[in-house]
Amino acid sequence: MNQRKGRITIPTDENYVEGTKRIADLWGADAVRDCDGVKLPKNPKEIADKVYNVYFVDRGNHEWAANNPDEWQHMFVMTPFITATEEKLSVHLMDSFFDQQVKPDFSPEAVKHIEVIDRTTGEVHTDWVVDAEIGNVILNNVQPFHQYTVAFLMISLWHPVHMYNYITNNWNEPHHIMYDPYYPKTRKFIRENLQRWCEANPESNVVRFTTFLYMFTLVYNELGKERNVDWFGYNMAVSPRMLDDFEKEYGYKMRAEYLVDAGRYNQTHRIPTKQYKDWMEFIQNFVTETVKELVEITHKNGKEAMMFLGDCWIGAEIFGVRYKELGLDALVGSVGGGVTVRMLSDVEGVKYKEGRFLPYFFPDTFFEGNEDNAVAELNHNWITARRAMMRNPLDRIGFGGYLELAAKFPKFINRVADICDEFRYIYDTVKTQTPKDFARVAVLNAWGKLRSWMCNMTAHELWYQQSYSYQGIYESLSGLPVKVSFINFDDVKAGKLDEFDVIINAGDAATAWSGGEFWADTEIVTAIRKFVYNGGGFIGVGEPTALQREGKFFQLSDVLGVDKECGITLGEDKYNIYANPEHFILEGIKSPIDYGEDKKNIFALKGANVLDIVYSERFKRNYNVGEVKMATNTYGKGRSFYITGLPYSAENAKLLYRAILWTAGKENMDKKSYCSNSLTEAHFYGDRYAITNNTSVEQMTVFYDMDGNAQELTLKPYEIKWIQK
Repeated sequence: MNQRKGRITIPTDENYVEGTKRIADLWGADAVRDCDGVKLPKNPKEIADKVYNVYFVDRGNHEWAANNPDEWQHMFVMTPFITATEEKLSVHLMDSFFDQQVKPDFSPEAVKHIEVIDRTTGEVHTDWVVDAEIGNVILNNVQPFHQYTVAFLMISLWHPVHMYNYITNNWNEPHHIMYDPYYPKTRKFIRENLQRWCEANPESNVVRFTTFLYMFTLVYNELGKERNVDWFGYNMAVSPRMLDDFEKEYGYKMRAEYLVDAGRYNQTHRIPTKQYKDWMEFIQNFVTETVKELVEITHKNGKEAMMFLGDCWIGAEIFGVRYKELGLDALVGSVGGGVTVRMLSDVEGVKYKEGRFLPYFFPDTFFEGNEDNAVAELNHNWITARRAMMRNPLDRIGFGGYLELAAKFPKFINRVADICDEFRYIYDTVKTQTPKDFARVAVLNAWGKLRSWMCNMTAHELWYQQSYSYQGIYESLSGLPVKVSFINFDDVKAGKLDEFDVIINAGDAATAWSGGEFWADTEIVTAIRKFVYNGGGFIGVGEPTALQREGKFFQLSDVLGVDKECGITLGEDKYNIYANPEHFILEGIKSPIDYGEDKKNIFALKGANVLDIVYSERFKRNYNVGEVKMATNTYGKGRSFYITGLPYSAENAKLLYRAILWTAGKENMDKKSYCSNSLTEAHFYGDRYAITNNTSVEQMTVFYDMDGNAQELTLKPYEIKWIQK
């Protein structure tokens, strides 16, 4: 049934061999993989040429873990804020943590790194003692009704991802304990253990590292529920030995406060401090050198080394300066939509990139009576990812979980077969052509390239109320015909703005995404003003360039044409009472604009063109009532566009594309490889066009080719119509 074969990975286990062969043939799979909790069959190459086998570097060997408790992994944590009512305060360290995941380290090497802070004054409090027997830190001579916190090192007792899988799938096996390769004995062990594993698994030709050395921040509370999660966090990559070596190498002590960050844990939304960036560099250097050794062992045994982007990926930054040094063959990660496709496909330094699609074949989805929902989740995952595939496809796709469960849903199995064929055709087309880009766009934030396609993200591509109004920007960009780069404020100073047509700055005030204190830098604001004045474009979303300074909130309000009333300049009247929606950007946008969580109290400056405005229902007068939602502005030869929020939708993606063309001064590119219906999109590949229907129902659209010639098309649900030039 399949038109082609290859580029597909299928999960299997020793109890479902014949069923796997049948489905592998239907899907055209050329690779099989095991999953956490199952084993490969004895002769997996009877199913496919490529055989992936999961390998854990820092967990899974229960004997080693049991015999070396002094080399278990650590994490830095902080207690909640505790108010003192007397001059003595006893703090029980485990009150807000899960006792099956962690325990305090009361060894002398760890205790010396405890840090107590008076959060009312911000000063370090040094008068304290440890009572290890009851698990407390006793604070003496504290100030009544001041608040205090204790930051300290915990020992990890249970790998948090294993904990999740264990609970979800009702496993009955020993808890996986993470051992720390930073200790020389364990570092030697992980090398020797990998060699033994390679020899014991000759049938495997791809080692799927899941993943390397240190877990992203995932800490549970006393009820066993998530307490703190940051997919990018380095707080579980720490140990007393590391802290001591860091001080020797960098010349200053890595205080607990530098890592716990007053309980914010340097989440990726925070502007990274010098100390945190130094710690990240320190960890990345160690991870790079250690993983290089593991990859060399893998290659010497005639196997490929594949990295799973998740779990213990900290220190192996896929957009980091040292990533290529690892020598990996492949990168695989979970696909939640277009953003995660580009997060994988845009990576350099590996031979091939693979996406694990949803749903995962687990009992929480594959249960009796749920087939239609499983197919719907599959279609949604594929269609959102396909937009990005049309720009820069992955090299392979696959699935994970228990195939025997999915096999009970024949409609699901057949739909996957269709998707596999469509993916191979997309790959063969896009990888042999160069998709046409109509503008060069740079996303500006404090992280830059290191967090490419990771902006405003907390836990992979999970939805957060405070983030979705920004994440829609990147989901839109992932499938638009524009070249996307990610730059930081140092890049601005280095003169890189001239490489782009349009700059996007989006985020809440004081976050890494908006920029915070960077907007007090004269060199930065003048460089961007000059860029726009000379003909560049600038797009701001939410609270761009935000910093309350020198009488304004948006530091580039003159460029944007708008600012925000923060309640301190109410005496200055704002005459925002009219909007002019007749604009190039809004042509063809039929439904009301979705601003997501929106921003209030935005007002226009003189000369700005307001595209949308809302009014208070409580007061009717001719000033101080209108709140701007969308506006454009001209600045010298350049242009800007502002919008309060941009969650992902087909209409918003179209709006963003038109805003990019307008701010770049490229309105003449309108209606070139373009569709009138926002639920459809067009892509040009030099010798052919692809017109996609991104919905589950039939769509009519007017398609414009590169010469502006129009034709009306009808597209079936999910169809891609290929038209030769």
